[in-house]
Amino acid sequence: MARPKNKEELLNQSGKSFMELFDFIAAMPDENITFSGNTMNRNVRDVLMHLHQWHLMMLDWYNVGMKGSKANMPAKDYTWKDTPQLNRKIWEDNQNIPLIDAKELLKSSYRKIQNIIEKHSNEELFEKKRYKWTGSTSLGSYLISATTSHYDWGIKLIKKAAKNNYTN
Repeated sequence: MARPKNKEELLNQSGKSFMELFDFIAAMPDENITFSGNTMNRNVRDVLMHLHQWHLMMLDWYNVGMKGSKANMPAKDYTWKDTPQLNRKIWEDNQNIPLIDAKELLKSSYRKIQNIIEKHSNEELFEKKRYKWTGSTSLGSYLISATTSHYDWGIKLIKKAAKNNYTN
């Protein structure tokens, strides 16, 4: 799918990818499969909580940045180079979340992200350097990373795991 270039495309693609993720999970014979292979995220819950936690980080960056302050990006005590360690921490911190709760948490944070997209104009979303906190990029770029790009990653990972588990 092409990268969204405007508000309408971002809303449509993020909604479509999000629904595709949940539709695929709902159609699985067993949502609790354990993924085989060399991946940190070992089940559907891990993927959903990863997406949820990145939503929460995006919401924090947005809320702090829009108030004129500097957000901890990607998270307190982490740099972008530390993303693998941050993802590991996210995984470790969410091991006790039941799958049913992970689904609801992700749906809730998704709605909050969609609300941000809806309340901004096309220019506010896609004009580079419009907000100090987004640096040389646009708010839309951050939102794409937190939505469509990330949902596509989750869908691919779960589909691969399902294929490996149901064809063996």
